[in-house]
Amino acid sequence: MILVTRLNGPAFALNPDLVERAEGTPDTVVTLVDGTKYVIAESVDEFIALVRRYRAGVLAEAQLLTEGGPTAGTVESGGPSRHTRDHNATVVPLHPRER
Repeated sequence: MILVTRLNGPAFALNPDLVERAEGTPDTVVTLVDGTKYVIAESVDEFIALVRRYRAGVLAEAQLLTEGGPTAGTVESGGPSRHTRDHNATVVPLHPRER
């Protein structure tokens, strides 16, 4: 989830996987795949940067999990990641190591 700010002030969490498009009209309007629209205070460029940072974090955590390092399966708070609770899950490396 990413945190964005409604135009009138309060922040809320948004699942970037549900975003269909973001338009600057001149306010930034984010449209979800179900047609829901949100007007946010962030510019389109700022919104894109938030989504990119979120996706990069997901990829980085997946890479840590495949490497099995000491921080694999933890989040910044030090607790277990909700993504690693299923111990039967198979993780596929993003960049398989050459041997």
